[in-house]
Amino acid sequence: QVQLVESGGGLVQAGDSLRLSCAVSGRTLSTLVMSWFRQAPGKEREFVAAISRSGGIKYYVESAKGRFTILKDNAKNTVFLQMNSLKPEDTAVYYCAAVYRPLKSSSYSTYSSGSEYDCWGQGTLVTVSS
Repeated sequence: QVQLVESGGGLVQAGDSLRLSCAVSGRTLSTLVMSWFRQAPGKEREFVAAISRSGGIKYYVESAKGRFTILKDNAKNTVFLQMNSLKPEDTAVYYCAAVYRPLKSSSYSTYSSGSEYDCWGQGTLVTVSS
């Protein structure tokens, strides 16, 4: 059974940086597609970033491009989301998610679809003040 535990959220000011972590247990990271999603108050869950099993494919939502980076450390079985130049609109609960089944494709639409994911963490709150 795959378990995901996020950490690293907090209260920061606009322009600051945060690094979120997602510790994975139950499977090795190299067998998982991993993503970050977020949900702001009163809004639907939104895809943020994804990384393939090999690490060779990365996808980002448009609003995160150039500011966020998804990384993974296979030795630590941990996925990270490095967030720079944070904005108030980045305020949300951030969730990591994992896929251990084969995906039907390696397209952005597949990787960004929450319904494709088998396992979710409990979330970590990021609050960005203006």
